Amino acid sequence: MHSVNVNKVIDESKFNGYHLLILILCSCAIIFDGYDLVVYGTIVPVLMKDWNISPAQAGALGSYALFGMMIGALVFGPLADKIGRKKVILMCLTLFGLFTLMVGFAQGPNQFGLFRFIAGLGLGGVMPNLIAMITEYSPKAIRSTLVTIMFSGMQVGAMIAAGVGIAVIPSFGWRGMFFIGGLPLLLLPLFLIFMPESMNLYVAKNQDERIQKWLKKLSPGYKPVEGEKYSLGAAKAKGMPVVSLFENNRTRSTSMFWVTMFMSLLMTYALQTWLPKLMQNAGYSMGSSLLFMVICNVGAIIGAVIGGLLADRINGRKVIIVFYAISFIAICLLSFKSSTFIISILVTIAGATTMGTQIVCNAYVSQYYPNNVRSTGIGWSLGIGRLGGIFGPMMVGSLLSMNLSLQLNFIAIAIPGLIAAFAMMIVQEKYNSASTLATSREKLEADIGNKAL
Repeated sequence: MHSVNVNKVIDESKFNGYHLLILILCSCAIIFDGYDLVVYGTIVPVLMKDWNISPAQAGALGSYALFGMMIGALVFGPLADKIGRKKVILMCLTLFGLFTLMVGFAQGPNQFGLFRFIAGLGLGGVMPNLIAMITEYSPKAIRSTLVTIMFSGMQVGAMIAAGVGIAVIPSFGWRGMFFIGGLPLLLLPLFLIFMPESMNLYVAKNQDERIQKWLKKLSPGYKPVEGEKYSLGAAKAKGMPVVSLFENNRTRSTSMFWVTMFMSLLMTYALQTWLPKLMQNAGYSMGSSLLFMVICNVGAIIGAVIGGLLADRINGRKVIIVFYAISFIAICLLSFKSSTFIISILVTIAGATTMGTQIVCNAYVSQYYPNNVRSTGIGWSLGIGRLGGIFGPMMVGSLLSMNLSLQLNFIAIAIPGLIAAFAMMIVQEKYNSASTLATSREKLEADIGNKAL
């Protein structure tokens, strides 16, 4: 009986129209995700004035969504590895679309925080599963590139939020920004119709017809043979998927991924939440401050795409280390007064090497783990990282309340970049999924050879 490794068929496929459709759907979801995530940073100055809240209170209020994202990533990542990624993506889109819309009706900080927390559950849950979905269904040769292109939608959404904020907030107030954030609900029928479920689920349930249907779309040259059996090329995770992250010599690397994500998301959300306010404190107008956020996210896209291309051609871990080291320098330099042109270049580099590197890191982590625990691996890395995302805005809010210098505020945001670079140096690349799978194949071939002798 002939056995087909479905992951191998997908790995060796050539990019085609169906890969593009999956990429577009996931990118649209992540664009709305990015909008909903960054929208708070665009309305902070107005909200503080409208509800008469302090910087520290605003920082804490902004962290409600991030706390929800942490829980969502920790819960929905492992859940997807059990019940399927498509189901979890649909649940998460519903959560963050509906409750972002509800934020527009909030009557005070308590309601605002509650709705943002629930929306955050969906935001946190959808990210790792979109990353895992693209990783699973992309050709191996361009996998990092496609993941970074898809996740760059986060920055597109952030730029849309900043651009829409410039037009909407003066005319319709901050509530209009959240009404727009309910649009991802329109994506639900498209995901329901066109998106496949995870191959893990199809293989576990012996749904051969569905496996053949999607393999023929992903690899048109594939011709199914009657009676062939399908496998994933990796053992099914037993017990708690989270435990599997520490098996097969992955303990050190998993721990360092968590440290890296914590530091990376601390920088990312500190900048996304407070960059407009910091720029206002430096003497720029509200419109100019929001424009810096747009520039920062343009830089993130540039950094993500360049980083993804480099990761597919050279060593992804080295790319991440270098980029995080550059982020420390760029953010520190932002604290010095200079021309608008120079500041814009520095903001671009800061975006490229913080948010952009975060995207490259997501791609690297998702490929480090085998497919059967991929959502769990990236979900828990992002979930633990959300602690940094929660701490970052609160930290900067507290520093602003203390009336410290602009230099100290930016240096505090920059230091985690160095720590992230050092953490990635400690990651043991020889134990990633590709290396361990190759070792397993060599061992199997050797055993077959010995038996033959």
